[in-house]
Order: sequence, then structure tokens, then C-alpha cells
Amino acid sequence: MQNKNFEVYLDLGSSKIRAAAFSNDEINDNFFYESKYFNDYLQIESEIEKTISKLEEKTDEYLNEVNLMVDSPEILTIGISLSKNLDGSTLKKQNVKFLIQDAKQQILSNYQNYDIIHIIIKNYKIDHVDYTFFPTSINANLLSVDIIFICLPKKTTQYYKSLFSKFDVSINQIFCSSYTKSINYKNKLFTIENIAFIDIGFNKTSLTLYNRNKISFFHIIPVGGNHITRDISKILKINLIDSEKIKINFDNNDNFLSTKGLSLDLVQKIIFSRIEEILELCLKSIKLNENINVTDKFKFLLMGDGSKILDNQFKEKIIFSHKIDLLEETTQSICESGLNLSKGLNVQEVLMIAKKQTKEGFFEKLFHFFN
Repeated sequence: MQNKNFEVYLDLGSSKIRAAAFSNDEINDNFFYESKYFNDYLQIESEIEKTISKLEEKTDEYLNEVNLMVDSPEILTIGISLSKNLDGSTLKKQNVKFLIQDAKQQILSNYQNYDIIHIIIKNYKIDHVDYTFFPTSINANLLSVDIIFICLPKKTTQYYKSLFSKFDVSINQIFCSSYTKSINYKNKLFTIENIAFIDIGFNKTSLTLYNRNKISFFHIIPVGGNHITRDISKILKINLIDSEKIKINFDNNDNFLSTKGLSLDLVQKIIFSRIEEILELCLKSIKLNENINVTDKFKFLLMGDGSKILDNQFKEKIIFSHKIDLLEETTQSICESGLNLSKGLNVQEVLMIAKKQTKEGFFEKLFHFFN
């Protein structure tokens, strides 16, 4: 059952919940809510319940379903290319639809423990010529489509569904948060053709690459902010709680460090070394997987809670072959990313709508091409 007057989007991070209730009309206001918690199962439950209560209080209606935004080091990205002989016939959108359905069935057959959460058209090839858009009304002999699938383990999907079902709330859609956010931010930076969005989370870093204004690569690196905390703990021989405090406020910890006989320079070296490693791993992934010359024209943008330990002063001390910039995020901008994607504002995304049971059985309608 859908909510009556609001669409709810909830970004479930490792230490924060960011939620928004977007009004379906112009009469009601939009509402935003943010809460912090430790990465603990029981506290996650408690904070979700509190978030649901706050949204119900603000919207004055029962919350039946949410659209969930999550990130996980378990996310799997699969690239696949399929071709179809057209024998000189006129190219039709239906040809592409069949290729996408074929690719989808291959993924579901070969990765049975995963759910597909995003299907992205990377590019088209018509008679071996690349197209970043779908050409119409031309005759062709061969159609090829390069597709990116972003998948989440079924056990993880089921975990989230079970978690929210405790509060009688169903999940309408699940989005990969870092990928979804990058689309929204890229639309606002439309004058910059080549951007690498690097989202540093708790135990992973997500890389979303835009080349000539199109998504060309998405990758998860299993290194994140928690690794920095553990580095500090191991090298300085202090507990993880103190290490986290130092990481978050490392430029304001002179008194604490001096009592421990430690130096701020050493803390900086620990933090910067790990961030530099993350950046180099991202650059290496691009060079290994994409036939792209990463020149100075590429902009590297850091986002996510793991990047918040830097500011404009400290980012200049990072040793990296490219200039990096920090991206400011808000609860509104994060949740709006999910809303905009569900409205079909990314032309590369194949949106799937589950249709009700019919005589032909349960099927999905790919309507990206028919907008």
C-alpha cells in the first residue's frame, strides 16, 4: 500500500539515517530528518523506529512504504555486451528491449544469489560505431548494447525487508546510494563532462565515473573510513573509540594527543596515507577497466562521511596526481537523488515497473525507451 500524500526516501548509512517525505501535491510541505547512531544492529532498529515515528508525526499519516538507499561492500557490478543481427532493417527500440531482457535473464541465471537493483545502458554500437544515445529511424546490420548491472545479495535485500517489516513498513525500491547521488550531483554539474565521484563510506569506497557526460564505470573498493580508524588505533596503540574521535576532529586534538605523547603530524600522516591509497586504488580501477586517458580534464570529487575529515585546507596536503575537490552533501540533496532517479531523470537508467499478475504471468515493463 502506498503512502497517501507523501513519497518517503530513506538513506541508511553506517552511522546516519537521512530521511525525507516528499509531498505529492503543492499543498503539503516536504519534511527532512536526520539521526546518528553507532553501527550496531539494535541501535539501527531503534533509530529506524524513531525515524518512522518522526515522519508520521510530521506528515500526519501512517507510513506504509519507503524507498531505501543503501551502500554495501557486497554490491556487485557486472558488465555485459550483447548483439543482434538486423540484416539492414530499421532500428527499433523494441530491438534494444529484447537485448536488455536477454542480458537480464543471463544475470539472473548466473548470479542467482543476487537481486538486480540498477540496469544502466553504457552505450550503443550500430554497425561497430559507438553511440551514447539511442539513434532512431536508421537502417543497420548489427546492433550491440553495453549494459552495467548493479546487484545486491538476496540475503542483504531480505535483511532490509525483514528490518522494516518489524514496523509494518514495506520497501518499494532499493537504490545504490552512492550511484544514485552521483546522478543528481552530475546533473547540477552539467558543464563538466568528465567527473569521478569518490564516495568514502564506513567500510567501502564507491567510484562512479562519468566520461563525456555519460556513466561509463561503477566500482566498489572494500576500503573506507573504518580502515583509517583502525590504522590510527594500531599505530598509536589506542582503542577504537578514541581513534574515531581523533579521526573526526584530528585538527583539534592537540591537547588529547599531547597527553598521550603523540603528535598531530603523525596523525595526519596516518590519515593522509590511507586516503591517498583509496584515491590511487580508484585511479587504478579506472585505468584497468576503462579505455580512458585520465587527463587533467577529469574532475575528482570526494563525498560521503569518510571524506568529511578533510577540509579545503587539508585536502591540499593530499599527494595525488589529480586535483581533488570536496562535495558538500545535505539530507535534502541525498534524498532528492532517490526521488529524481525514480522519476526517470537519468536517461541511461532502465527503469523497471513490476506489473500485477496476469494470464501471461508476472513480468516487468522496461519503459526507459518509451518516455
